[in-house]
Amino acid sequence: MHGGALTGWLLMALCAVSGAYCLLRARSGTPQERRTARSEALMGFGMAAMAVPAAVLSPPDWAWAVYAVLFGVAALRALLPALRGGHHLHHLVGSLAMVYMAVAMAPEITGSGGGGHAGHGAAAGAGGIPLLTGALLVYYAFYVLGSAGRLLPGTVLAPAGGTGGGRGPGGFGGGTDGRPELTTACRLTMGIGMFAMLLTL
Repeated sequence: MHGGALTGWLLMALCAVSGAYCLLRARSGTPQERRTARSEALMGFGMAAMAVPAAVLSPPDWAWAVYAVLFGVAALRALLPALRGGHHLHHLVGSLAMVYMAVAMAPEITGSGGGGHAGHGAAAGAGGIPLLTGALLVYYAFYVLGSAGRLLPGTVLAPAGGTGGGRGPGGFGGGTDGRPELTTACRLTMGIGMFAMLLTL
């Protein structure tokens, strides 16, 4: 990351903790709630893997293709549910954003021998399409602001259940368990992480 190894470690830790909490959520609730939690866990762990500082682990060239395929499949799974709106649409956007970042950070695309992690630490960045990157940055900026607003005291958090109903301010889904504020905090953390990673492109 542009902020150095410490920023990368912090982002990796936050995303990994968020992914672990999502796995805990996946143990209970309705089938749709469990599916939502598993999707968010995949996103959290995928972001954590991408955030590992290059000085510690420089992934092989094929790793970026694996990321792209993995999140491409996740995007396909989220496509039909996303037509119903709600948090499913956010899952689709997030999966496509991960595919985009994996492709943009691949060494054969960026021309850097050190892989996408090298792009994280270099001033030149990893590449990407400026207009698309900008659009995703705007989306995640609004998502983060909406999630943060729901954590303010006095904000009513209506469980979304991953079904598109009970959406919070800004049209974003609320929590899916007995502690909606923790779910919202995890989503906020991953939104900030995605915004930070997009800034490096």
